[in-house]
Amino acid sequence: MATRRKRKPKPTVFKSITFKLSMRQKKSLKTYCAARKTTPTKLIKKMIWPYINNYSQRVPEEYYTSENQLDLFD
Repeated sequence: MATRRKRKPKPTVFKSITFKLSMRQKKSLKTYCAARKTTPTKLIKKMIWPYINNYSQRVPEEYYTSENQLDLFD
């Protein structure tokens, strides 16, 4: 019997997202990261983790808002 070949794992595809910060915001981010001994990338990923991992398939109905309604008085 011939031995089966292992399939190569599918490579992980990464996408980049960019956004702009003011100089004051950048300085604040750097000083906070220095105090916490982390990097800005790790901090940002940690803060948005619930949004990028929990809603990949669908978003619960309670998070949708209609066009004519705001959540001002909740």
